[in-house]
Amino acid sequence: MTKFKYSYTFGDFYSMNRRLLLHILFWIIYILFESYLEYSWISVKYTQLGFLQHCKMAFGGEVIICLAKIPLSYFVIRQLNHFNANSSPLYRIILFTLAGFVLSILLYRVIVYYWILPYIYMGLYGPQPLFGFEQNVNAFLDLVFCCMIVVAAKQYRLAESSRKKADMLSKERLEAELKFLRAQTNPHFLFNTLNNIYALARKKSDLTADAVMRLSKLLRFMLYESGNGLISIANEVKVLNDYIELEKIRYNNRLKIQLIQSIDNEQQSIIPLILLPFVDNAFKHGASESRFDSFIDIYIEVKKGQLLFIVKNSKEDDGRTDLVESIGLGNVQRQLQLVYPEHDLKIEKRSDTFTITLTINLLLYATV
Repeated sequence: MTKFKYSYTFGDFYSMNRRLLLHILFWIIYILFESYLEYSWISVKYTQLGFLQHCKMAFGGEVIICLAKIPLSYFVIRQLNHFNANSSPLYRIILFTLAGFVLSILLYRVIVYYWILPYIYMGLYGPQPLFGFEQNVNAFLDLVFCCMIVVAAKQYRLAESSRKKADMLSKERLEAELKFLRAQTNPHFLFNTLNNIYALARKKSDLTADAVMRLSKLLRFMLYESGNGLISIANEVKVLNDYIELEKIRYNNRLKIQLIQSIDNEQQSIIPLILLPFVDNAFKHGASESRFDSFIDIYIEVKKGQLLFIVKNSKEDDGRTDLVESIGLGNVQRQLQLVYPEHDLKIEKRSDTFTITLTINLLLYATV
């Protein structure tokens, strides 16, 4: 004989108890609502009774009649689940549902006739048949109304659950895309930097060792700090400075670099390495392709959570139109779309200069 072992985690236990509490809360609210409707009718019909007696009759009657309503409601939900799952023939679902209503109407009338009228209403309602046509129709309508509310609540919960699952899947997809983009940025940057160090090594420059050391520091940051989600703007600027110093080794005095910063809060958060690709692009597509003296001007301003970042570099008029289509810029543009909904990126390309102006509302950060 096969033995089945059941193991419930704390999460399963919590979920079960939460659902049970939600069901209990739903029926309490429903009973109170129906009791209020019943009270409104009783207080007009039996004016000779006091307030407490009206409340007792309305609430007591509704609690007892739920002995017929609650089983039918869950039975209808079960049939609806069969219909949605297409696990049972339609004719069988219809027949079972009709049978459930018939039995519930019989139980409803028995409860009203033998319990509610003599004990809750104390015989004040007057005589009525056990299964009269009008009484059966009223019972049917009351049961249908209850089932409609239950089904509507069930469908709303399913819709909310589907929406949350869709949001979660969308979030996971965006997270995966963002991780891919960040993983793509690092090799792209590393490729450009290694080319620079290779050029120094070919010249047997004494600066090669210093360049490798600076690259090691940058890689350490990429490996151990850039994956934490957010960093301070001070750390992001430090990375830019380290990268600029690394590039200065290659260009010596042929390239003039100016970095101006105005930051009111150095602890302001920003996603890591979002600014580096723009500076990297200025070196790769500007300074490295210029045969004469060139420049790169960088301006960083953070004021009340608003970032203004401008990178302007010289370039030669070579007729190229694909400067903005590099992996680095295309990558960072997509990252900005995912993480910072309030941002503006402007790229201005002239015959002798290339300017990128980026504004970001750092306070509005999408946690994808």
